[in-house]
Amino acid sequence: MLMKEKGKLVIWPAYIDRTRSRSKGRIISRKTSVNEPTVREIGLAAEKLGLNPEIEADKAYPKSWWAAKGRVLIDNTAPKTVLSRRISSTIKEMRGS
Repeated sequence: MLMKEKGKLVIWPAYIDRTRSRSKGRIISRKTSVNEPTVREIGLAAEKLGLNPEIEADKAYPKSWWAAKGRVLIDNTAPKTVLSRRISSTIKEMRGS
């Protein structure tokens, strides 16, 4: 098992998914989250924000280990919740909602 790179944060789609509860992994408010984000959308949003994303599509979120939806590694430039909110709002802009 490889360790995650230093200076990187893991962003799971569950962190910003409006359809999930806090106990199921969401870390930002429902108001700021988006419906069922994909790793591709998170990667594109992180790219726009200049966070050098690395998509790992074969990974599964530990709380839902049966569904390998992937994860995105981004540069650790701010707290995870702050970056998650920025990524979420960027996805909203990209979706046009």
